[in-house]
Amino acid sequence: MSDGVDRDESGSADPGAGETAADEAAGGADYDAVVVGGGPAGCSAAVFLAREGIEVAVFDRGRSSIARCAHLGNYLGFPGGIDVETFYDLLHDHVDRAGGALVDDLVESVERSGSDANGTPFRVIPQEGEPVTARRVVAATRYDGEYLRGLDDDAAMFETHDHGGEVHEHFDREYADPDGTTPVDGLYVASPSEADRQAITAAGRGARVAKRVIADARVADGWWAAAAEGVDWVRREAEREDEWADRDRWAEWFDDRHADAPVDADSERFARVREAVIDEALSAYVDADEAESRAVEGRRALAGHLDPGAVVDAHGAEALLDAMDDDAIAAYAEGTP
Repeated sequence: MSDGVDRDESGSADPGAGETAADEAAGGADYDAVVVGGGPAGCSAAVFLAREGIEVAVFDRGRSSIARCAHLGNYLGFPGGIDVETFYDLLHDHVDRAGGALVDDLVESVERSGSDANGTPFRVIPQEGEPVTARRVVAATRYDGEYLRGLDDDAAMFETHDHGGEVHEHFDREYADPDGTTPVDGLYVASPSEADRQAITAAGRGARVAKRVIADARVADGWWAAAAEGVDWVRREAEREDEWADRDRWAEWFDDRHADAPVDADSERFARVREAVIDEALSAYVDADEAESRAVEGRRALAGHLDPGAVVDAHGAEALLDAMDDDAIAAYAEGTP
C-alpha cells in the first residue's frame, strides 16, 4: 500500500485509488507485518491484523512466558480454567483460521533492510529459516528485546540498572507509547508491560497495538486519522434500522461526520475512503442464518481442541449418542471403518 510518498494527515500527496490495507503486502515485502512472539499479546495482534486482510506472520518457538504457568484460572470465557497447552493451541489455531502464518522459529535480529523507498524497511532474521522482509514489525516477547538492538539508539531502547555490583541491561518497557508506537517508524511494541502481566491483559494490549497498526496502514494508504479508526465486529441484520440499509444514508452520515476532514470533500481520495468505510460498515451486518453458521463453526473449532473424555463427562454418553448419526453408531458397533 505504501508507495514511498511521504504524507502528513492533511494528505498533501494523493496516494491514488488502487489499494487498500488488505493489499498492502504486495509490492516487494514478504509480509506486511511480522509479529515476534506467539503468546497472548502476539497472537491477539496477529488475529486483528489478519482479519483486516493484512498479511502477517507470527514467529514463535514456544517460549512464551505463559508456558511457565501450570493452569489459567482467570482468563474470561473459561469458567473452569484451562490448561496452558490447550490454550496455546487455541491461540495458534485462531491465528491460522484468521489467515495469519505461523513460523516455528526464533527471531535473532531485526534489521533495517535499506529499502524503505519501496516500503520494506525491515529484514527479520530467524535462527534457522531464511530472512524475510516486512513493512512493520510488532515486538511481542516479554523478556528479551535484544533482537531489536540497532534499530534505534541503545540508550533510548535499553535501560541499565545495578544489581549486586553488576550492571545489567534490558529492553525498556517504557520505550513504546501506550498504543505500541515507537520512535522507529514501522516498529511497534506489544510486549506485556508490568501492567499487563496477566494473560488476558496481555491479549488486550496486543489487540490495542494491532488497531494502531491498522490505522497507520490506512493513513499510509491515504485515509486520515479520524476515518482510519475502525471496529472489528459483526452485528445482527435485524438490529439495523431500515434507513441504514440505504447506502446513500451511510454516505450522508460519512459526509457529516467528516465535514472538517483535512481532505477535499470533492476529491477522488475522499470518495475512495468513504466507499471503503461504507463497505466495511455494511459488511458488519449478517442475517440470522449467517450468524448461526458462524456460531456452529465457532463451537466446532473449540470442540476440536477438547479431550473426548472431557466431552463425554460434560454432556453424558446418552446426550452424545442422541446427537450422533444412527448409521455412524451402527457402523462403529459393527467395526466398519
